[in-house]
Amino acid sequence: MKFSETELDFTNVKLPETTQVMMIVGDPDKAFKLSFYPNNGVGLMRIEFIINHFIQIHPMALVKFNELKDEAVKTKIGEITHHYADKEQYFIEKLAQGIATIAAAFYPKDVIIRTSDFKTNEYADLIGGKDFEPLEENPMLGFRGASRYYNDLYKDGFRLECKAIKMVRNDMGLENVKVMIPFCRTVEEGKKVVEVMAANGLDRKKDKTLEIYVMAEIPSNVLLADEFAKVFNGFSIGSNDLT
Repeated sequence: MKFSETELDFTNVKLPETTQVMMIVGDPDKAFKLSFYPNNGVGLMRIEFIINHFIQIHPMALVKFNELKDEAVKTKIGEITHHYADKEQYFIEKLAQGIATIAAAFYPKDVIIRTSDFKTNEYADLIGGKDFEPLEENPMLGFRGASRYYNDLYKDGFRLECKAIKMVRNDMGLENVKVMIPFCRTVEEGKKVVEVMAANGLDRKKDKTLEIYVMAEIPSNVLLADEFAKVFNGFSIGSNDLT
């Protein structure tokens, strides 16, 4: 078929001065290519892609590796993490590498990382995940987002996420990384998560450059916006879930 081809030159494209144009990025392998497009940074970095493709193992299966009863799962995890005497360190370093790649590609522009927002059925699909996830009829409105981070079922998994982010910011010096909390139902829940983060080295009182945002995707985030604003540094609108 006949077709026409138009070649466009974007080298002199200027971004709007009043509105920031930020990207959604999740794949570290594409970070440097995407960073050359006109942009003001990364407005949403989903770490689910890194966990799914580069880590593959449920964090709690690494925390409780010695307690796993399924020998086949234990063997599989052992094969993947055989270079690591400390199984938790495998998760921390792999996640930190993925985050750092994207943060470095866009440095010094802001890169806002959303902590893990798998639903229970998605967490269960990770290696070793079925032993640590409840069965839910409706995972969309279930045990997800902020509600996991202070709960004993996932608190130690969130600790590993915090350590990876701390490694990127403190050890690697990529302070352009900001943190965003998903699916935070109540103001009290927000306070609990911030406390857990502080206990795991992400403390805004000690690190004045650290900012923690919340994703506004539940009606309560809108109705109580003034109260949520006292807990967090800013908002990002999650329009799909909010709708």
